[in-house]
Amino acid sequence: MGSKLTLIVAAALLACDTAKAQSAPVKAASPSSIEAPQPASLLPEEFAGWARTEPAKAAADPALADPANAAALKEYGFTRGETANYKRDDETLSLRAQRFSDESGAYGAYSFYRQSGWPKEEIGAGAASDHNRVIFWLGTTVVDANFSRIGPMSAAELRELAGRLPVAEGNKAVAPPVLAYLPKTALDGQTTHYAVGPAGYAGAGGVLPPALVGFDEGAETATATYSLRSGPAVITIIDYPTPQMATAQDSRIRSYIKAGNQPQNPWPKPLADSDQASLEVRRSGPLVILVSGDAIPDESHKLIESVHYDADLIAIPQPSESEVEKTGKLLLGIATIVVIGATAAILLGVFFGGGRALYRIARGKPVSSVYDEEFISLDLARQWLSSPGVIEPPPPKG
Repeated sequence: MGSKLTLIVAAALLACDTAKAQSAPVKAASPSSIEAPQPASLLPEEFAGWARTEPAKAAADPALADPANAAALKEYGFTRGETANYKRDDETLSLRAQRFSDESGAYGAYSFYRQSGWPKEEIGAGAASDHNRVIFWLGTTVVDANFSRIGPMSAAELRELAGRLPVAEGNKAVAPPVLAYLPKTALDGQTTHYAVGPAGYAGAGGVLPPALVGFDEGAETATATYSLRSGPAVITIIDYPTPQMATAQDSRIRSYIKAGNQPQNPWPKPLADSDQASLEVRRSGPLVILVSGDAIPDESHKLIESVHYDADLIAIPQPSESEVEKTGKLLLGIATIVVIGATAAILLGVFFGGGRALYRIARGKPVSSVYDEEFISLDLARQWLSSPGVIEPPPPKG
């Protein structure tokens, strides 16, 4: 009995608490109390035995991420960056990660930071090292690592870090199309540079003055060094939005090269150090190609002639048919059916009528049955007079 009473009291208290909770007013969360979702950190707290010594420092402004190269980062589509310091035993590691709006921007920034001639490393989508410094990129992220001491497992450790980076998808995973026009023969892959603006182009050792390239008109450039038998040659490919724009810029570049290196208009150092006899400019579609360097003219000419623009035909979806077009097609279909039906009727009439006429001619009869006397005659008047009891009427007077 006591246990039952206890259960009844407990149930009554629970019902009262529930009723109070339902009757209590619900306070709406104020906009200031709702925190915006924070983006995932670019750099992990630990990996491959390395532990972060302090929280990562984030930067949404390229001027804070890399003040010296802020203009170039902005051209490549910088979105955010992080820096962090790591420690493992008595060794230290400094990491800087930068994220860009797409894969093209990430590759451009990687080629901007990587100097020509740095040894290649197998990390991410591409990597290069300079003593204790290693730069690699993957997807839309570029990572710059500085070790206190490079060890035999340093590359493997960075590969583990790269495995945690997101891979670009969809429209963000499009490589710069201009890179596809670089000839593959004798290409030094560690010298390719991609630029979409004057800061990135000049910072990567561009051959032409940035103002002459025409970045303000939407130009993109790809630069690479080729190891030819007579010496190194540099190919500069400028991709313009239209062939007409390329034609105009091609004329300006030719005039600039023809004028020579003058005090009032000095050439950039890469162009001034080139063999002027080997300088050549060529246009192919929306591409303007310049060859420079120290190779002999014949080899330089063969190299520049190997660059060709191939127009890819893209199927553009067309708008659906309008009601007027649908009505016109319907009427045309009806008219076609009427013409076909009339033609078929004429042909059938000729076939059957002509066959019957030939048949009658073969039997020695006229073509038409109009002249036939073969019909049934009842002659009712004669039959009526010959009947019994019928008096023949008298002949008319006269």
